[in-house]
Amino acid sequence: MTLRQPLALAVLLTAAAPLAAQAQRTGKTGGKIEDAEIEIVKERVNQLPEATRNFEKIRIDPPTKQAGKVSYTYPDFRLPADRLNPSVRVLTIRAEELAPQTGNYVKAGLGNYGTTYGKIYLHNTRSDAASYGLDFSHMASANGPVDKKNSGFSQNSLGLNGETYSGATTLGAKIDLGRERYNFYGYNRNTLRLPPETDKLKQVFTRAAARVYARNRAADAAFQYDFGLGFNYWKDNFKATESNVHAELRSAYVLSETSKVSVNGDVSFISQKDSAYSVSRPFVQVTPAYELALDRLHLSVGATLGYTGDTIRRAQQFNVYPAIRVGYTVAEDKFVAFAGLGGGLQRVTLYDLSTENQWLASRQRVADTHRGPTLYFGFNATPARALSVNAKVTLSNDRNLYFYNNSARDSAKFDLVYDKKATQLVNVHGEILYNAAEQVRIGFKADYNGYKVHSLAKAYHRPAFQSTLFATYNMYSKLLLGAELYTYSSSFGTEYQRDVTQPLPRPLVGVVKATDAVIDLNLRADYRIMENLSIFASGNNLLNRKYERFLNYPVKGLNVLAGATYDF
Repeated sequence: MTLRQPLALAVLLTAAAPLAAQAQRTGKTGGKIEDAEIEIVKERVNQLPEATRNFEKIRIDPPTKQAGKVSYTYPDFRLPADRLNPSVRVLTIRAEELAPQTGNYVKAGLGNYGTTYGKIYLHNTRSDAASYGLDFSHMASANGPVDKKNSGFSQNSLGLNGETYSGATTLGAKIDLGRERYNFYGYNRNTLRLPPETDKLKQVFTRAAARVYARNRAADAAFQYDFGLGFNYWKDNFKATESNVHAELRSAYVLSETSKVSVNGDVSFISQKDSAYSVSRPFVQVTPAYELALDRLHLSVGATLGYTGDTIRRAQQFNVYPAIRVGYTVAEDKFVAFAGLGGGLQRVTLYDLSTENQWLASRQRVADTHRGPTLYFGFNATPARALSVNAKVTLSNDRNLYFYNNSARDSAKFDLVYDKKATQLVNVHGEILYNAAEQVRIGFKADYNGYKVHSLAKAYHRPAFQSTLFATYNMYSKLLLGAELYTYSSSFGTEYQRDVTQPLPRPLVGVVKATDAVIDLNLRADYRIMENLSIFASGNNLLNRKYERFLNYPVKGLNVLAGATYDF
């Protein structure tokens, strides 16, 4: 018997067993198993066709480099707000922060001087259809540098914004609300037996601003536009109000690959009321220009036509200034030199002035500044990777340029004063920024302002020199360290004294007095301890100098703030 015979017999028995069992259950025995032979072949091998294998790596092309024109803006010098805490901020380069891990966060902190700090940021995530959000900020100190509560302050603001994207058009709206409380603590303590009551020193600003806008978001469209319409409302604690209806237009139409026409315009109508008077302040300004780009040369020729309803100092109401600018690219993406001749009206409002100086006296006459004719020249350069250098020199002739001087009625308050003649200004501006892969950032900005006044004794409370040096270091998005150093040269105010050479009652005599030079060092640190939780600490005015940015108003000494941020 071969190997195949026993194996075939076993298979037959196995197949027959179920049939026999079934016959026993049914009682039928008539089934018959026929002879059969089953052959099992073990040598068969199943084979699959060979698969095609691709050993070439997947290649992802890098994004195409977009050649875009880098624009630089040089805003005119304005005195910064002295908010007491934090210290004054004058740098135009925004300091880096730890990248938020979600769309929303809550931030809270406590500090000395009875300081409380809070911020709420609620926004939708990135969307191609719309963006909207809410921002709330709170900063307050129960005590301050003079007589504790008499120099406390509080600031609260709420902002709502939203945008929709439909085709090539962006439609948006924004609402800002704010309430600020300050005290006139610049009184002469040597002449008082007891400090005045806090409520008698109170100043409160209420702000509301709403704006709707539309702009073209298609970069390749022949017509580019950005139009906005808004309303600002402001009032203080002394029945002074200001309502401002305003509109802005920025537009350009491409004529060819090398030329275009631009039209920029501003319209504003202010109604200002006080306990003593009411005044209307219309404002209209438009600047049409023709721009031509020829290889490395860029030329813009136009004119600025402006009208203001202000009549202070008999300044001309209707003005025409040239708007000429020439730019030349010395080295592609490396060095651009420019020069120009211009001028224009600068809108001045109580809404903005009260952010610069919170201790304005009531019944202020506000006037728009006539800047021009103005000559300027400078350059923009990127001499090395991650390094940019910008410089500009401006020579201007300003009428109705405002200054802050201590009021003769109350030296703890300030009046707006103007030179009877035009003020000549020489401004030298420079800034350097080094930004290495968003990890190390070092920046320096400086301004020199030389004012030549005629009827005024000094350029009151406008420092000749100011600078800011800052540096940040981001360690793996885990720890962010920052340092800031602010410097201001001294400026001038007026101190009032009794003239002892005159008989009683002796009149007050104003004496020009220099303010302190400002050197302010600040440090801060943010550390992310969890995915959604980080802690922060900051130290302001670490040199503990109670300098007076405005005469009679010393700022707080060393002050610290610490807290936590929660992302969600």
